[in-house]
Amino acid sequence: MSRFLLTRTLDEHAAETALRDDVLHGLTTAPKTLPPKWFYDGRGSELFEEITRLPEYYPTRAEREILVARAAEIAAASGARTLVELGSGSSEKTRHLIAAMPALDLYVPVDVSESALAGAARTLQAEHPSLRVHALLADFTKALALPDSPGPRLVLFLGGTIGNLLPVERAAFLRAVRAMLSPGDALLLGTDLVKDEGTLVAAYDDAAGVTAEFNKNVLAVINRELDADFHPGDFEHVAVWDAEQEWIEMRLRARSELSVKIRALDLVVPFEAGEEMRTEVSAKFRQERVAAELAAAGLELSRWWTDAAGRFALSLATAA
Repeated sequence: MSRFLLTRTLDEHAAETALRDDVLHGLTTAPKTLPPKWFYDGRGSELFEEITRLPEYYPTRAEREILVARAAEIAAASGARTLVELGSGSSEKTRHLIAAMPALDLYVPVDVSESALAGAARTLQAEHPSLRVHALLADFTKALALPDSPGPRLVLFLGGTIGNLLPVERAAFLRAVRAMLSPGDALLLGTDLVKDEGTLVAAYDDAAGVTAEFNKNVLAVINRELDADFHPGDFEHVAVWDAEQEWIEMRLRARSELSVKIRALDLVVPFEAGEEMRTEVSAKFRQERVAAELAAAGLELSRWWTDAAGRFALSLATAA
């Protein structure tokens, strides 16, 4: 019997439909917005990997530091036999945790990229020949039906990705995760922490301009997929810290008055000179805020780990 199984819950037109809906809604409201998930085509994924290696961008290194140092503690605290990872991507960081879980029977990666799921499964099963992988080609922001699996289960949501969700979206997401959990199951959540403004802004506006190119890649995606005529040079990358909301906003600012044709939507989008379009929110957290948001969803914070510099946190929460 194959140790790799892939279940598809997205139809072949799901991404196209979602992009059309997001662009039509986001570019016809004020202020204009686009969801950050559309950064990540092939080129966008390459750029993000480059970002994670930049000296200014600490979150990936800080989270990996925690996973390497605390994997055995996380494994012992969860006792997991099934590992479910939401937005798994390459599963690169997860390798450290899997290596510390000798009793693990099943890994369930969830992602919208079939190639990423298959590639990660090949790598992990080469390292752990007895590991079964049941991949789900799915959007983790939608309702998920997990495969039957041995408990306890540990659900992973790493990378600080929860910070890309607005507060109402975070609340809905955490409630949906709680609904997945049975007694004895747990959630391991990665959150970037509040720190000084200079460090935060630099992480999203690096000196080499890689994040600026990454931000503008959303325009290339819309051009290609929806036959639009965005010119990236017409826009300036902006990263600002909102101290009241405690989040970084990435924006694209029109350098002059212009209009953009999106032919697939039969849409003309005007921009005033200096008008900004929000492309990402990245919320930063404090321990008490994480605990409160988990509690509101019926989850109880039980363990809290940070890197040595206190920049990033992994928290373990169980069904309350």
